[in-house]
Amino acid sequence: MRAFRRIALALGAAGLLAGLLRLRGTGGTPPQRGGWRELSGPDLR
Repeated sequence: MRAFRRIALALGAAGLLAGLLRLRGTGGTPPQRGGWRELSGPDLR
């Protein structure tokens, strides 16, 4: 019974933490610059 309580407490704490992080997160937008670019000339080395 003690192990069940510990597991339930750990799952509850993890769920609470995940909920707080989800509510607090800003999300935002992905970066609009950067990424892949074509290489040419001396950049190919």
